[in-house]
Amino acid sequence: MSEFLVSLFGERLVNSEKAEVDVQSLGAKLSLVGLFFGCSLNAPCKQFNASLCEFYSRFKKASEHKDNLEIVFISSDQDQKHWQDFLQEMPWPALPFKDRHKKMKLWNKYKVTSIPSLVFVDAATGKVVCRNGLLVVKDDPKGLEFPWGPKPFAEVVAGPLLRNNRQTTDSSSLEGHYVGVYFSAHWCPPCRSLTRVLVESYRAVKESGQKFEIVFVSADRSEESFKQYFSEMPWLAVPYSDEARRSRLNRLYGIQGIPTLILLDTEGHMITRQGRVEVLNDPECRLFPWHPRPVLELSESNAVQLHDGPCLVLFVDAEEEGELEPAKELIRPIAEKLMAKYKAKEEETPLLFFVAGEDDMSDSLRDYTNLPEAAPLLTILDMSARAKYVRDVEEITPAVVEQFVNDFLAEKLKPEPI
Repeated sequence: MSEFLVSLFGERLVNSEKAEVDVQSLGAKLSLVGLFFGCSLNAPCKQFNASLCEFYSRFKKASEHKDNLEIVFISSDQDQKHWQDFLQEMPWPALPFKDRHKKMKLWNKYKVTSIPSLVFVDAATGKVVCRNGLLVVKDDPKGLEFPWGPKPFAEVVAGPLLRNNRQTTDSSSLEGHYVGVYFSAHWCPPCRSLTRVLVESYRAVKESGQKFEIVFVSADRSEESFKQYFSEMPWLAVPYSDEARRSRLNRLYGIQGIPTLILLDTEGHMITRQGRVEVLNDPECRLFPWHPRPVLELSESNAVQLHDGPCLVLFVDAEEEGELEPAKELIRPIAEKLMAKYKAKEEETPLLFFVAGEDDMSDSLRDYTNLPEAAPLLTILDMSARAKYVRDVEEITPAVVEQFVNDFLAEKLKPEPI
């Protein structure tokens, strides 16, 4: 276990007294680590830190699992004094301020897109146990549900569900169905835009004879807003008054922003977190139930995924529909191999794969990342780290792509700033 934690954090952390903390001394009983991603200048982070300190103190004093949990602060502060002042409020250790590379690796590995964020991971393997620790602190202040691992969807959603005609049905009616779990709110313009498209997709899938249902999990700020928004939806919803169940579903899927559409198979296992992108990319629902594809064609609707973590983008000289297929076929085996490897480890793939032709979207991406106009051009873009890796060669072969990917994952490539 300690060997894994050393690979995750390095050999030393630091505490509020500026003393080094030997990672191997964190304790033989340690089974869960909470990764607290935050920044001293962010007001919600300051507010959450106060709640987390209370939670941590209570847990360490009263829980029978007090030796099984530790928290590590991973800061995005740019000023060392601000970081140090914030750290003094914390009873747990932190990643050293200067270790920016490890911080960015952790942000990417655990797909952190907003702060504050608290991700609980297995201390022996690094696998995510609970992605939304903020709700753990809120919903389980005494830590009675430790270690907060995932429960089956059917168990978490269990209870009555609403239809917009005010009738109810039991969640057991979802058995044997593909299910979309839709986190959304009326106050959110992108949510309302997606809902209009999703209504058409929902009807198209149902009309095709597929067993498909959607469950709306509201993030509205009042029951009146919920009712108004839900009146536009032909599917089911968790009652707005059942805040505990809505919170548990948010926690189960680690929701960090809306709109989010989670797609589940007929056994309740996750197919994809990217339901929003899939629905927008496939208005005719030909690819339902939207299993992840190894390689995507870059478009306005899926460009948001460029911010989910490092992405390989192969730019090619193609303007017409269908001209991107050879490029997709070239990198597909490498993408499939990587997906299979990480799926076997029950981990998310560390790299997404795109091909991009000659269009406004590709031009905008080249301009934003200051890439040369060459085609073909093989790149890996890491937006959160504001870093790029470029392999500009005359001929791009599967061997070239595979070596480029392997070198990136082994951290052998030198990044250029975006």
